[in-house]
Amino acid sequence: MPVEFYLGIFPISGRIGDYARMVERDGWDGLAVTDSQTNNGDAFCALSVAATATSRVKLTTSATNAVTRHPSVVAGAIASVHAESGGRAVLGIGRGDSSVRSIGEPLMPLSRFRSALEQIQALLRGEPVTYGEGQQTRMAWLERYGLPKVPVSVSATGPKTIEIGAQVADRVTLSLGADLERIQWAVDLARSTRRSAGLDPEALSLGAYVNCTVHPDVARARELVRPRLNTYIRHWTMHANARQTLESADDALVDRIKRREAELTDDFVERHAVAGPSEYVVDRLRQLLALGLDHLILVGYPGNVDPEALADGSQRFGAEVIPALRAYAPAA
Repeated sequence: MPVEFYLGIFPISGRIGDYARMVERDGWDGLAVTDSQTNNGDAFCALSVAATATSRVKLTTSATNAVTRHPSVVAGAIASVHAESGGRAVLGIGRGDSSVRSIGEPLMPLSRFRSALEQIQALLRGEPVTYGEGQQTRMAWLERYGLPKVPVSVSATGPKTIEIGAQVADRVTLSLGADLERIQWAVDLARSTRRSAGLDPEALSLGAYVNCTVHPDVARARELVRPRLNTYIRHWTMHANARQTLESADDALVDRIKRREAELTDDFVERHAVAGPSEYVVDRLRQLLALGLDHLILVGYPGNVDPEALADGSQRFGAEVIPALRAYAPAA
């Protein structure tokens, strides 16, 4: 399966069309937009704009949830992007992060998350789903487009979410940083879970969110990646099971950072992000791909990044990193 590279950005209203055209021009395979309704513009609106601004790249949420949006609304929204783009949509979905926290709601319980995933998958296959007291519904309008089903990718950090994704979804995109041991643990868990469920482990697409910036000046690359990495370390410490995958020293540092008693060290950034010149980025990402990943969502830049800095990083990645990684075939 060819490796896909997505640039992960915030859906900034008024810029998304330009960013989408940039991603396509620079040679990326896809555009991934954050869904956080009180922090940014609407993700599905942004993807619809991106669909009309591009002709090739895939378009995904990274990630939406079924708390702020009913499962049928999620399915209908991504199916609309799929139809508008001629079949280029991918649904990235998780249990909720800033979207649900901003309205005072907890992460979706695991049992409800699995149920919501099953409902969304059924609707996207054109199958009926029953709600409430026997109310049955389906998205019959999808049939007129004759498109393949929208792939569903679970954004996962903890073991239970990884297991649900491996059993119910088409893809699992890991939110565990760039530490090789953590990613290897999650890949092994996803494959073994799928195998135990009687499903083909090789049919499951596995990927990762990677906090990544490309710049010839290492210090500048780390400066750019730090704000977004700070956001992602919060994901890693939401639940005890996910937190256990962090080394004790890293866990203690994250605790101090959350209490605003410390800042990310260069050593932490070096191990959990990928920030530096193109040659260094290629080498680090090769190591990740060799673990069995087939898609990467690069989420290095904060929402308030200078558009010129984002454009420079996108161009460097497209011209200097993607071709080198395409030429690389991970050992079997």
